[in-house]
Amino acid sequence: MLVLPEDKRHYFKSPFGRLSPSVRDVIPGLGSRIVYSVGDVVTYYLIQNGIIPDVAVIDGHTMREPCNFSPAVFSRRMHAKNPPGTLTGEMVRALHDAVKKEPPVLIIVEGEEDLAVIPLVICSPEGAVILYGQPGEGVVVCEVDWKARKKAKELLSYFIFKDENTDK
Repeated sequence: MLVLPEDKRHYFKSPFGRLSPSVRDVIPGLGSRIVYSVGDVVTYYLIQNGIIPDVAVIDGHTMREPCNFSPAVFSRRMHAKNPPGTLTGEMVRALHDAVKKEPPVLIIVEGEEDLAVIPLVICSPEGAVILYGQPGEGVVVCEVDWKARKKAKELLSYFIFKDENTDK
């Protein structure tokens, strides 16, 4: 498992892409592109506006508070455990597998999905768009290209490895 140390969390505060005030503002630019969503609220608003993400990643919470936006439009569902502040092997495998499956796919995370954007950028096809919420500010649109992958790998380098099978 990869763990994000407290002293590196400030690198993750600024948007990883272009910030827009709302999901409605970004819909016209999506066209027929592959769309992935990370977060319950972003996924909910995409669906409410007629866009079903090819892959959606949710954890049943928004800003650490329970929410009940579990969408029923996904025929394929996967589950992954991912404690807050981490990226588990289970989460990364689920993202890789979901991207390869016939859409739409929903990944339900036990824990927290916030950091899933990083491995999702790395495993997504060129030209895909990843949307996620920036609390209190709006929605971030991350277009997958070589620059986004380079940034994702840089962010991944701030994590430290911890064996998932030990308590150390």
